[in-house]
Amino acid sequence: MMASLDRPELQGLAQLSKLVGNTSLLAIHARVRGQEVTVYAKYESANFSGSIKDRMALHILGRALEQGQLKPGDTIVEATSGNTGIAFAALGRALGHPVTIMMPDWMSRERVSIIQSFGATVVPVSAAEGGFVGSIQRAEEMAQERDDVFLPSQFANQANVAAHATTTGPEILAQLATIGRAPTAFVAGVGTGGTVMGVAEAFRAAGCSATIHPLEPSNSPTLRTGSKVGKHRIQGVSDEFIPAIVDLDTLDEIIDVHDGDAICMAQQLAQQAGLAVGISSGANFLGALQLAMAQGPDSVVTTVFSDCNKKYLSTDYVSDEPTLPDDLTPEVTIDSFDVLQPACLECPSRA
Repeated sequence: MMASLDRPELQGLAQLSKLVGNTSLLAIHARVRGQEVTVYAKYESANFSGSIKDRMALHILGRALEQGQLKPGDTIVEATSGNTGIAFAALGRALGHPVTIMMPDWMSRERVSIIQSFGATVVPVSAAEGGFVGSIQRAEEMAQERDDVFLPSQFANQANVAAHATTTGPEILAQLATIGRAPTAFVAGVGTGGTVMGVAEAFRAAGCSATIHPLEPSNSPTLRTGSKVGKHRIQGVSDEFIPAIVDLDTLDEIIDVHDGDAICMAQQLAQQAGLAVGISSGANFLGALQLAMAQGPDSVVTTVFSDCNKKYLSTDYVSDEPTLPDDLTPEVTIDSFDVLQPACLECPSRA
């Protein structure tokens, strides 16, 4: 990423890069409807600010610094549903930049508090003010009004895809190779779409024929309809529109997961395996289980656990969520998990 380290901000970027990526890959062994299944998930809460969004934020900031788009003293301004705001707040402050985050006002209290704890400014945007689309418009307006604003534009910035094409995807391939395996499928919820598009690019560049599946809430199918439909509780995915960087024609079948089922699965991952992951991780795991059952005993289905559960303690994650007849979680038992360390010999262990 860095062409030269003779500038202080690039030196700082080089140090931060040691704390982002190279996360462990968990091989999670479960039983579903009597069938033994193993799903492989990247443990992304080990990143600098605690989520997979650090990968994208660091890559975007690195490119912007190298190309002179982000200058000393500039304010980083972005619209986000939470994790991206936390990532830019932490990384931005580490690099000496003020940060302002535009965020729908129905996100969890923890997300707002964490962003503010880094000294960043949070501007809440109500549904009446446009919600997520309104947040993006406000960020764009601020960038147009001031010449000292850097706008990452995560939903349209190809550096978002490149972050996962150069880190997440290659890491999965390398870690599976250490046990003589190769992925047969990858699935992840679509927020910006950077993860699923970047992993697809990495797999195909490596000659891997795995299917690549975007995931969304069944009760708010934005990808299928092209616009906001219904409501859901899986924060960080299905943000009211299809992002510009997502090309559904290049991806495989969309996987649907009900938000209540995702909440129950996130709870179960914590209670049965001690894996403190967020609601979107529960959704990703359910999507991976669906694919593993469909592909059969030789499947190697991969996904990501995007963040931890600590940002959901004021949400229905801690409630007694009722199950529905079609929910998969009641039919799943998690037995154990193994840890595949970062495969790169030059990378520090992150277990």
